[in-house]
Amino acid sequence: MRSLMSFLALIAATTTLATPAPADLIVHDARIYTVDANHPVVNALVVRGGRVVFVGSEREAMSFRAAKTQLLDLDGATVIPGMIDAHAHLLGLGQSLQTIDLRGTSSFDAVIAKVVERRAATASGRWIVGRGWDQNDWADTRFPEHTALSAKTTDHPVLLERVDGHAVLVNAAAMTAAGITSDSDDPDGGRIERDANGAPTGVLVDNAIDLVAKVMPASTADELRDAVTLAIAELQRWGLTGIHDAGVTRGVIGVYEAMAREGQFGLRNYVMVAGSDDDIGWALARGAQNGLYDGRLWLRSIKLSADGALGSRGAWLLEPYADAPGQSGLATLPSGRVRDVAIKALKAGFQVNIHAIGDRANRVVLDELTQALDAVPVADHRFRIEHAQILHPDDLARFAELGVIPSMQSSHQTSDMYWAGVRIGPTRELGAYAWRSLLDTGVIIPNGSDLPVELPNPLISFHAAVSRQDAKNWPASGWHPEQRMTRDEALKSMTLWPAQAAFMEADVGSLSPGKRADFVVLDQDLMRVAPELILRTRVRQTWLGGERVYAAE
Repeated sequence: MRSLMSFLALIAATTTLATPAPADLIVHDARIYTVDANHPVVNALVVRGGRVVFVGSEREAMSFRAAKTQLLDLDGATVIPGMIDAHAHLLGLGQSLQTIDLRGTSSFDAVIAKVVERRAATASGRWIVGRGWDQNDWADTRFPEHTALSAKTTDHPVLLERVDGHAVLVNAAAMTAAGITSDSDDPDGGRIERDANGAPTGVLVDNAIDLVAKVMPASTADELRDAVTLAIAELQRWGLTGIHDAGVTRGVIGVYEAMAREGQFGLRNYVMVAGSDDDIGWALARGAQNGLYDGRLWLRSIKLSADGALGSRGAWLLEPYADAPGQSGLATLPSGRVRDVAIKALKAGFQVNIHAIGDRANRVVLDELTQALDAVPVADHRFRIEHAQILHPDDLARFAELGVIPSMQSSHQTSDMYWAGVRIGPTRELGAYAWRSLLDTGVIIPNGSDLPVELPNPLISFHAAVSRQDAKNWPASGWHPEQRMTRDEALKSMTLWPAQAAFMEADVGSLSPGKRADFVVLDQDLMRVAPELILRTRVRQTWLGGERVYAAE
């Protein structure tokens, strides 16, 4: 009898061990790209406690089913890991949704017309703000001048941000408020555009923008919160479950934290703290922090900017611009700043991410990071150069040698390709947006949009990465097609590689057991459809930590 009871107890124990704990969610009848080399494509995944616990066959997944398990039958739809935008501006996106959208305007007259329309609904004396104009899209590609705008807006100060965020056009009222006159000096790292007589034209480039920004009324906490809420909803709609948020001040971080504490921050945000001494000092004193508020916020990186943008001729070049021989761009940081901040960051366990677009800016940043690493050797620093758009051939291999990650935006290539050759000439063009050349040295490339500079739809970046074509599939063979990514690389550039570039790969970036259940349901298989059909792909659902945060109507 005692032997029989022991045998039955052994059977019961074995049965208990063989039965997996019940799942909260089983996703099945799907084609799931896990971005995990151990099981790259499966048809089911199991979620418990907000994390993936199993990926594999539907039969095996159903062994996790219990009475309260939610079943998500996708009828053959495609699933990918939640996408991560590796260079974004969350607050900027939200604010752009509240201001005048100037993207796609075909002339300066069209810009003025939109401002006049907004003027009718704006109280006298209030600022009018817009974003998105690009003179390269107009018949007259010169920078605009404020005169015609000022004549229509005498009762309102106006600030209109260029698409890249590195130049603004302001009217006479705004210049008066800021005290900008013909006698004003260009600030370090900035430029006041002037006419033939030396009078300001209203265009301010890079650090000159601060002359006006500092006299604009500050947003209230409620206004910031409203903008962030709008931005998060917009990102969820496009299948983004995470971003790397470039250049965030401590005040805005406080808004993020308040929202996260209340459960109102539906996004994983890897925050790059703004590069002022005050913000850097605050962050270093606080210390590096990972996965706060159930994995909503990471605070362990610093953002610096070494130059401007190519479209506004602020990118810092080794040789003058091909279409402006007297200009070579702007150095927006003093010599040694990158080195000094990087040394402090290395000692405190922080990452440093530096905006550098021009070939001179990239070279100087690489030089100063080398100096910092010589002073404080750290193997796994994961320093990044944001954009890395124009590189001298001699500097391509230096990224891998130093362990510096080029964080790039493939949609910048398709936005800039129409005029980039005019700006920099055919020789430098060969080192522009050089994804394949960099990948072949052994680096990873986390992909982003720089939103709101580019549209937040990450599939625009995916399409650009694999085709080097715009949304109209131009040019037919792709712009410098030898620099394309494969589809596997493009998917990694929007999932696993951003996670690795942010020290988050143990938590997100692939649908691997143990990682958070962040995933996206698509209406077609972007890994197998014809390239010209990629941009027809639509997001059906977005899931964050096993909870659905967006469903298409």
